[in-house]
Amino acid sequence: MPLWGTLGRMSAVAHAPWVAPMLSAVVTAIVLGLLSWNSMRLPLDYPSGRSLHDRPVARVGGIAIWAGFLPVALLSAGPFATNVAWLGPWAIVTAVSFADDWFGVRAVVRLMVQAIAALAFAVALPANAAEGISTAHVLGSIGIALAVVWSANLFNFMDGNDGLAAVMASCGFGAYGIAALRAGADADVFFALAAATLVFLWVNLPPARTFMGDGGSVGLGFLAAALGFHGIRAAMWPSWFPLLVFLPFAADATITVLRRVARGDHLFQAHRTHYYQRLHQMGPGHRGTLVFYAVLITGTSASALYTLAVAPDSGWSVMAAWVVAIGGLFAAIDYHWRSRRAEQE
Repeated sequence: MPLWGTLGRMSAVAHAPWVAPMLSAVVTAIVLGLLSWNSMRLPLDYPSGRSLHDRPVARVGGIAIWAGFLPVALLSAGPFATNVAWLGPWAIVTAVSFADDWFGVRAVVRLMVQAIAALAFAVALPANAAEGISTAHVLGSIGIALAVVWSANLFNFMDGNDGLAAVMASCGFGAYGIAALRAGADADVFFALAAATLVFLWVNLPPARTFMGDGGSVGLGFLAAALGFHGIRAAMWPSWFPLLVFLPFAADATITVLRRVARGDHLFQAHRTHYYQRLHQMGPGHRGTLVFYAVLITGTSASALYTLAVAPDSGWSVMAAWVVAIGGLFAAIDYHWRSRRAEQE
């Protein structure tokens, strides 16, 4: 038996379910405290065409999140302890993202690295490996890889408003953990991530003292998709579950990108046209925008968990209802945004 698997099983027997998130939270808090001593000497996020801030803010929170999460993940009896194929792809994506925070990396290079890492993860999924090489296997792996890359960038897109990405991660991974417990699976990995991001949220609330940076947000997005697909393969939840949990943010990013493509915009150009960015600029600011999206993801996460427990066959119907509701809210933001611009002209 592999060493990590042995240690993971020993730790699973030795502790109660609350130990993993507690350890993750404590380590994250300690590292955040250490980083705060020299925060202004670390990479800073300066106001730009994409930023919603008017002052430089340190973007090293990802270091604290991973410091709290990794030890728990590697010693867990859950999916990461028994299949460490996630570690290489995730580590490469996160390392390049940290390099971008510190030195700057071209967007094309980042996307290429993410695509290669996501494809490596997709091929390494246990059920995929058992299928052998076939047309369905290749197409399935490509589809999974594309979803992982999109999820990685989704978190990055939504990290422009104080607290937004942290709330998304805390609610989303917390929902994963509850669903895993319900399925009788080990939930340490999910709750450790939820706990680490919840602690980080404390210093990321408006006015933010620290951002998670690309090194945090891109890695979290990668794991949101990777863990989601693992849960589907391991029969912990149906395919609609991860998408419904993260629907408010997936919808915001996807619709915004499609609209920009339709207008012929340069996709790598900085902008403030996401729905959360427009909402922020219309008056609610960091606090109001955070509350708006926190209510949405709490609602979609709770709906996903309730549907999973009571009527799992109705998952896509519940998804459709939420799509209509969120579409209506986004349409209202569109309307007020156009009215505001017309008044300014």
